[in-house]
Amino acid sequence: MSERHALHAEEIRLGYDGREVVSGLSLEVPTGEVTMIVGPNGCGKSTVLRALARLLRPASGAVCLDGRDIHSVPPRQVAGILGILPQAPVAPAGIRVGELVAQGRYPHHGWLRRWGTEDDDAVAQALLATDTLELAERPVGELSGGQRQRVWIAMALAQRTGLLLLDEPTTFLDVPHQIEVLDLLTDLNRERGTTVVAVLHDLHLACRYADHLVVMKSGTIVAEGAPSQIITEELMHTVFGMGCRVVPDPVSGTPLIVPIGRHYCAAAGSEPEAGATRPL
Repeated sequence: MSERHALHAEEIRLGYDGREVVSGLSLEVPTGEVTMIVGPNGCGKSTVLRALARLLRPASGAVCLDGRDIHSVPPRQVAGILGILPQAPVAPAGIRVGELVAQGRYPHHGWLRRWGTEDDDAVAQALLATDTLELAERPVGELSGGQRQRVWIAMALAQRTGLLLLDEPTTFLDVPHQIEVLDLLTDLNRERGTTVVAVLHDLHLACRYADHLVVMKSGTIVAEGAPSQIITEELMHTVFGMGCRVVPDPVSGTPLIVPIGRHYCAAAGSEPEAGATRPL
């Protein structure tokens, strides 16, 4: 089982170049669960994830790891506890897939610890789990977007940390690989106790795979909890300005959000939203 670690944010304010994106947000990440953060574009969900990952320092407030301000913890120590997949990672020029995935073992090495069989096993299992083993000798720069995304996920998995933060892990992936990645994260959570936090655009998949769902709008948390307890048609309208029906997923029983759109308002027994764009 993975070692358990606590991660939370206290009244954090976040922004870029003097522009505030998140104001006074507090979030307790449930230990040992899968948390998905959702919301419309520009709502601050990726910004919050960057703060939790120690990639962005709050203007005020604090992100705490095991009760300590995360910025007071040495970077190597943080990397040994917390694995990260940022939104747009960049690989060094010419690096091969196996070499990049092996970088995930860096936090576990010190002056006295050299590369060993545990590291070989971690890299091999990460490549197998992400279906990238056959790519191990390929330069990362030659891969498709979907292949690169799976390689970056493999590097995060190779860290074997108790906390895993991922920003849009299903980007560039076709539907079968999206499901494989989310199944893999669920396996890590259930079999190793890994705490997973992911930003996801796909509301349906977020509801299906999340133990804890965080819904954001305009830099604040509008609702959080088990998807079945918080997802309603009213919430979707408030957050996304979208008419929809919420029905049980026929596979998982979790909320399935069915967008309506103005062309189907009559069939759904509802009126078009005020201000909806009309064709010319």
